[in-house]
Amino acid sequence: MRVAVFTGSHAGPPAHAAAARAFATDLATAGVGIVYGGGHVGMMGTVADAALAAGGEVVGVIPQHLVDDEVAHPGLPRLEVVQTMHERKAVMADLSDAFVALPGAAGTLEELFEAWTWGMLGLHAKPTLLLDVDGFWQPLLAQLRRMVDDGYLDRVRLDSLGVVQDAAGLLSFVAAYEHPPRKWTAAPRA
Repeated sequence: MRVAVFTGSHAGPPAHAAAARAFATDLATAGVGIVYGGGHVGMMGTVADAALAAGGEVVGVIPQHLVDDEVAHPGLPRLEVVQTMHERKAVMADLSDAFVALPGAAGTLEELFEAWTWGMLGLHAKPTLLLDVDGFWQPLLAQLRRMVDDGYLDRVRLDSLGVVQDAAGLLSFVAAYEHPPRKWTAAPRA
């Protein structure tokens, strides 16, 4: 099993880095591989370094322009270099069995929402989760609940988004996961 990890290219607070290290170490110890953005910087580098130190499988996927900017992690046994950010996300999705967002910024949100939306549209049936470190995702969850209340988001879609505190929670959620039906299905033609 492999999990795509979306997280920041900035370090964030020390508590977030500690949680990311523990999460990656616990996944590696459980034999779960990590697929991530391929960088050595910020929380991305923290996750990769912790999983590698624990003997885990780590696959980086990075576009050439970030390799050119010297952001690529030099210690990865497997680094897939692609041409575009779109290609990066597609390759990460193909290589992964689940998606998890750790604390991060706009890029993390973009990756999270794309993976979750692809599941809603039936492009995959893989679980999508949030690792909620220090309540980081609670404001987002409040907004998502507002979307449900206002009729923009079905409750079943929100309920399909896992919210966990650690690797054990992720593994438990993934083991019990039942993908909701596609959002759109073709109407029978007359």
